[in-house]
Amino acid sequence: MKLVSWNVNGLRAVMNKDFVGIFKDLDTDVLCLQETKMQAGQLDYEPEGYHAYYNYAVKKGYSGTAVFSRTEPINVSYGIGIDDHDQEGRVITCEYESFYLVCVYTPNSQQDLKRIDYRMTWEDDFRAYLSALDSVKPVVLCGDLNVAHNEIDLKNPSANRKNPGFSDQERAQFNNLLNDGFVDSFRFIHGDVTDRYSWWSYRFNARSRNAGWRIDYFVVSEKLKDKIKDAEIYDHVIGSDHCPVMVEIDV
Repeated sequence: MKLVSWNVNGLRAVMNKDFVGIFKDLDTDVLCLQETKMQAGQLDYEPEGYHAYYNYAVKKGYSGTAVFSRTEPINVSYGIGIDDHDQEGRVITCEYESFYLVCVYTPNSQQDLKRIDYRMTWEDDFRAYLSALDSVKPVVLCGDLNVAHNEIDLKNPSANRKNPGFSDQERAQFNNLLNDGFVDSFRFIHGDVTDRYSWWSYRFNARSRNAGWRIDYFVVSEKLKDKIKDAEIYDHVIGSDHCPVMVEIDV
């Protein structure tokens, strides 16, 4: 099964950048999107051959997630069941016969780590949610996790040590997730390969210089790690400040 995740930084905006053609070329069983930035009724897009699911933020033009799946899930749920976290359209969970797929857009800690306390609460609650799912059947988590885990996951680690996305607190929370029985699929396949990123700032010609961050992931239950067949970053795909990431897994 091939699964792709992409922070599109506005689904309506990326529609004007050949999203439909890109989606067709990806030829994926499931496509998960983050930061759709829209409300119900603003874009009635359901690609042919796919079942479409959207989670919208209460705040207009903010956050939001979507899942397009060739196979109809057994069940689809929205959020993690905690009202404080479920106002921003950040999570969609699709239950399939042998696994759960969780699409997430993790909250950004914001400049000067203004939202770091909320982010830490989110991380604890979201990890508990994943662990509860994992106790029932394996989990495939994907999305923009808004953290570069290790120094090899961004171009300039020393300059970003205390910045959002590379703070000690956020990196420690990613370690907590892995220690709870999850595996970073890209590192499982590619080891310590460097200069592979999934997000680039729009400033300073960052993308042309490949001065990026790897903050988009497929993280899977450890019990599934030997079923990971491939993992890739589609850094050639243009249309957002992020690029799609992919995992192929035998589920």
